[in-house]
Amino acid sequence: MEIFIGGIAGICTGLGLGGSSVLILLLTLFLNFDQHIAQATNLICFIPSAIVSIIINIKNKNINFKNAIPFCICGVVGAILGSVVSGKMNVETLRKFFGIFLFFICIYEIYSYYMLYIKGKKKT
Repeated sequence: MEIFIGGIAGICTGLGLGGSSVLILLLTLFLNFDQHIAQATNLICFIPSAIVSIIINIKNKNINFKNAIPFCICGVVGAILGSVVSGKMNVETLRKFFGIFLFFICIYEIYSYYMLYIKGKKKT
């Protein structure tokens, strides 16, 4: 089961679909990981995936380093703050916030799909 979950999360990450959200969801649902443990496991799994993605995207010249550097700095600061805040939350509160986060991501994806494919086809 662990290999299957890792494979699904890796495929989603490679496609740019947010493998971390999938990994946390699968770890909590199917392996009964505590929310804090699932999120920490996700962070460790994210490092090699991110390194591989960065290398491939550098080779393909897909990275604008001028814009990437401020994003990286703010991302590190946000990760530190998020870790401190989530570490002080109880598991149920953290799980609810994660569920709300996934809900908004789902709404955004549906809206983006609608704007790009449904509404976009009417213009052509």
